[in-house]
Amino acid sequence: MNTTLSLPYLNAPQLTVVDQRAAEKFLAPLEEIASHSDYLIAKPLGEYERAGRSYQIPRYVFLGPQGGGDTIRLGIFATIHGDEPEGALGLVRFLRALERNPDLAKGYALFIYPLCNPTGFEDNTRHSRAGVDLNREFWINSEHPEVRALETEIWTHAFHGIVTLHSDDTSDGLYGFVNGAMLSEYLLEPALRAAEAFLPRNQRGTIDGFPANRGIINSCYKGVLKSPQGLAHSPFEITFETPQRLAPHLQVEAVNAALHAILGEYRTIISVAQNI
Repeated sequence: MNTTLSLPYLNAPQLTVVDQRAAEKFLAPLEEIASHSDYLIAKPLGEYERAGRSYQIPRYVFLGPQGGGDTIRLGIFATIHGDEPEGALGLVRFLRALERNPDLAKGYALFIYPLCNPTGFEDNTRHSRAGVDLNREFWINSEHPEVRALETEIWTHAFHGIVTLHSDDTSDGLYGFVNGAMLSEYLLEPALRAAEAFLPRNQRGTIDGFPANRGIINSCYKGVLKSPQGLAHSPFEITFETPQRLAPHLQVEAVNAALHAILGEYRTIISVAQNI
């Protein structure tokens, strides 16, 4: 892929998606928000070396206004495949919306990881610079520092929910994978429905080699970014996929709409459960 993205949400000139993209420029809008925000904190994760250069995984924490119950912790991950920046762009749009109206995240602590594969992002490759698909390396005793750092985050924060953002260059529409807690599917459906205001849903019976029902897949590949097995309370887990061949700005809007829907629906579910 060698695409030029217009980035209205980054307040930057057009960025050509080619080799050696600068992560600092890409993340500048989030750094700008965090620099003056009462809610968003920039807290880079870990440090490791590749080819004599030092890297960190960017991490941002959005602490919404206090709600009536326990704080809901969500982990939102993007660009685990380095050539799929659309999810990270959607996170910029999402966080800007929350900064304008923090009550949308009332009761939430959102842990945001926009570039989970920094070297793959720089090189515009699916794999990391080590030549590995990081999204097949989780919970198999991987030695790759990106995976180990993100696994530690998942263990440490015991997220109530995990959302990963991808863009699929073989799909003609939106779809997603669900895993973990049973309510995952009940959250993905409204997320897809909200995103359909901008992009069509993939209605095929088989997507990415898996059986699908109205864009929802109940299986996944081994080693994907998710929670480990054996937890006493499994989080909901959603992988949200946009069709990469369609307009990038519409993918950004679709991601933003889907994330807002997930926050709203999950808050409602928790409120109902607390009142039973």
